[in-house]
This record gives sequence, C-alpha cells and structure tokens, in this order.
Amino acid sequence: MAILDSSAAQQRVRNWQQAGKTVVFTNGCFDLLHAGHIELFIQARALGDFLIIGLNSDHSIHRLKGINRPVQPEEDRAYILNALKVVDLVVIFNEDTPARLIEILSPDVLVKGSDYRDSEIIGADYVRKQGGKVARIALKPGCSTSLLIERIRRIQIGEKS
Repeated sequence: MAILDSSAAQQRVRNWQQAGKTVVFTNGCFDLLHAGHIELFIQARALGDFLIIGLNSDHSIHRLKGINRPVQPEEDRAYILNALKVVDLVVIFNEDTPARLIEILSPDVLVKGSDYRDSEIIGADYVRKQGGKVARIALKPGCSTSLLIERIRRIQIGEKS
C-alpha cells in the first residue's frame, strides 16, 4: 500500500503489468468514506490483482462541488484509503477529471459505479483502445456522501432523520 505521485505510480503499474498482473483503477473524491465506497472497492479489487484509487485533490473538489467540500483534506482522505486492505495504491490528481492519470497509468480495468452511463465514464475509450475493460459496479442502496452530509446537518440542527 502506498500514496504515490503519478510518475512513481506509473512505474509501479508497469512493473505489475510486466509481471502479468491485472491492474484495476477507480477514482473519486471519497470525502466521507461510507459502506458504498467500501463495497465498490471490494468488488473492484476482485476484478484484478491490484487496485489503484485516483483521488481528487482538494482544489479539484472545490471546483467540482463548491467551497464547502471537501469535508476532509486530501492528506487525510489519502491516508484513510491507503489503510484499507483492498487498496494497493492511492494517487492524488489535481485535474477535474482523471483522464490524464488514466492515460499515464494505463490500467487493465477501469471501474465506476453503476450510476454512470458507459458514455459518461472518463477514460473508458482510452482503456478499451489499450485492450482493457470497463466495469460498472452496482451501488449500495442509500449510500451517498451528499446524503450523509445532509443527515449530519439535520442532526446538528435537531431534526429527525
């Protein structure tokens, strides 16, 4: 398990692939880790030998989700993800999408949640052109960071959930 920059991660991936191993990649903000995230990681890891998490930086999350996000800084989010047994590597990226990181790492399998249509999965075309696969994994019902944040807000103001 490691938190690496894209260059060091690229070398690690090349070594794994040269050894005949299958590298799986997924990405996201993973702001408040919940059961849905864990289920996604477990199912993604089952598709290969190594699981890489592309983690949106604080700056990219600000641009994508507004000034109140992320709730946790990127260092903490990366640390938590890196501590999970199913995660082999975490790479923080600053762009709004993981497209460049996917091209650098060239994973064998790209994974997103089933809430994404195939045409919406950034990097899918690239991975397929490289001979890889794209997998959409069913979401765990009721699990969402946005819903979790809203629930916490309701609890803070004394509303019943």
